[in-house]
Amino acid sequence: METLKTYFDVQTIFFTIFGYEMSFLEFFGTILNIISVWLVIKNKIWTWPIGNVAVILFAILFYQIQLYSDLFEQIYFFIAGFYGWFVWLKLRSGENNNSEDLGITSSSPKTLGIYFVAIGLGTLLMGHLMSNIHLYLSTYFPVPATFAYLDAFTTVLSFAATILMAHKKIECWYLWILVDVIGIGLYFSKGVIFISILYVIFLVLAIRGLLSWNELYKKGGVLLGERNI
Repeated sequence: METLKTYFDVQTIFFTIFGYEMSFLEFFGTILNIISVWLVIKNKIWTWPIGNVAVILFAILFYQIQLYSDLFEQIYFFIAGFYGWFVWLKLRSGENNNSEDLGITSSSPKTLGIYFVAIGLGTLLMGHLMSNIHLYLSTYFPVPATFAYLDAFTTVLSFAATILMAHKKIECWYLWILVDVIGIGLYFSKGVIFISILYVIFLVLAIRGLLSWNELYKKGGVLLGERNI
């Protein structure tokens, strides 16, 4: 058991490439995340369970490198993963006969306005909490958070993007693109270079996802059940 636990330590190195020490956590979390994003672009329901395994690994990693907003983001992703899985299964089974919900759609200006306000307020609240969490819960978070507000911003953006994605709203990709651009610099500055590279890949995949979903949207959407598994 003790040997197994070492694989979940960011200091346990899987291999070294060009002088960069790659941990088991960073490598397998990254690979599974790439697979998960590729599956959502392909409209495959397996994106949700595979994504949940990836977020568990990243949650452990982010805790160890003091990106606490990202840690709580992974917890959210884990819960949202089951929600998205349920929604997509329900749509595929035909239990929801609302044609608008079955295809790729866009959000109304009013809805987007609500999202923008929620993102702003959520960033301020989470940024404040994360910048002081080492004072509130010093036993569990002995080291202060780094980049508390920037990390909180990408976290709240990801919350919103996940909800939009679960309901197949095309705007989710614009939010993911913004998250990826910020994430590239954030993770590079924290020294987890492979995850920074992962976000470069995420950025490319997000742009591809936007183009792919936009094409389907212009065609009037696609029934979820036609493209799953």
